[in-house]
Amino acid sequence: MYTVVEIKGHQYKLKAGDLIDVEKIDAEEGATVSFDQVLFVGGTKTIVGAPVIAGAKVTATVVRQGRTRKILVLKRKPGAYRRKNGHRQCYTGLLITEISDGQGGVSKAEAKKAKK
Repeated sequence: MYTVVEIKGHQYKLKAGDLIDVEKIDAEEGATVSFDQVLFVGGTKTIVGAPVIAGAKVTATVVRQGRTRKILVLKRKPGAYRRKNGHRQCYTGLLITEISDGQGGVSKAEAKKAKK
């Protein structure tokens, strides 16, 4: 089963077990967060929301909090005007653990097995 969910104004196509980076969410590493803005659920049975699916939700675990690579912005004009600015966007890494379609269908991520 896969889904399209809206997180912080952006839409993501997800399935259980995916690891995604989204805009910063105020949550500690290891915390569980859930999103109820599910727009579409696909798989054996397709459900389309108008605009969202009632009762559907996506549960995720916060894996990391970080910042992206630095982007340099240079401004120049004829003469002596020069400016150099940098920007690093904050993000949150999420591991999708469970998808519920609101009608009893649930898709869970498989637990990783330890190597011997």
